[in-house]
Amino acid sequence: MTIRIWDVGTGTPVGEPLRGHTSTICSVAYSPDGRSIVSGSADCMIRIWDAAAGEPIGEPLEGHNGAVLSLAYSPDGRNIVSCSMDRTIRIWDAATGMPTGEPLTGHRHFIQSVAYSPDGLHIVSGSDTIRIWDAATGKLAGEPLTGHRDLVTSVAYSPDGLNIVSGSRDYTVRIWDAVEEVPIGEPLEGHTNSIPSVAYSP
Repeated sequence: MTIRIWDVGTGTPVGEPLRGHTSTICSVAYSPDGRSIVSGSADCMIRIWDAAAGEPIGEPLEGHNGAVLSLAYSPDGRNIVSCSMDRTIRIWDAATGMPTGEPLTGHRHFIQSVAYSPDGLHIVSGSDTIRIWDAATGKLAGEPLTGHRDLVTSVAYSPDGLNIVSGSRDYTVRIWDAVEEVPIGEPLEGHTNSIPSVAYSP
């Protein structure tokens, strides 16, 4: 129930553990400027931390009714997106800690992963399907992306924003055209278990 910051050069911890959550921490992310850290927990709370001081900034962000499984800063650092076992996505003002609108709904299962597009215009989420959302309006952009045979456990945009990669409980990885919203090629196979995380090389 702690967050630790590590010196990548020495492999040693930097400062004391960050304490405040009362249950398992499911996701952490740095702000684009590296000054803040956001964390989501099974205690249904989101906390923002001063990365240098190791202290919480303001009060916890409250609104989810289930574990916060994934979160991310927008590329400009102004907003935070979070998703939860309550089957909703929420967008927060990073400066005030207040929600910017109503929750994004539509998934039929808990949402395991969210990510901003590199231009900050869209959000992708992974659950029973993959959905792409307009980050400004919270409206669904196009139809859900279907193809995985089980829950989608992780999603990520390519650095140019043109593609999305997804991992699933069906043991496969898929690559999608983020504009046309169609799969690219065949599934990537080889894993023998659920795929909890995917990422593009820079």
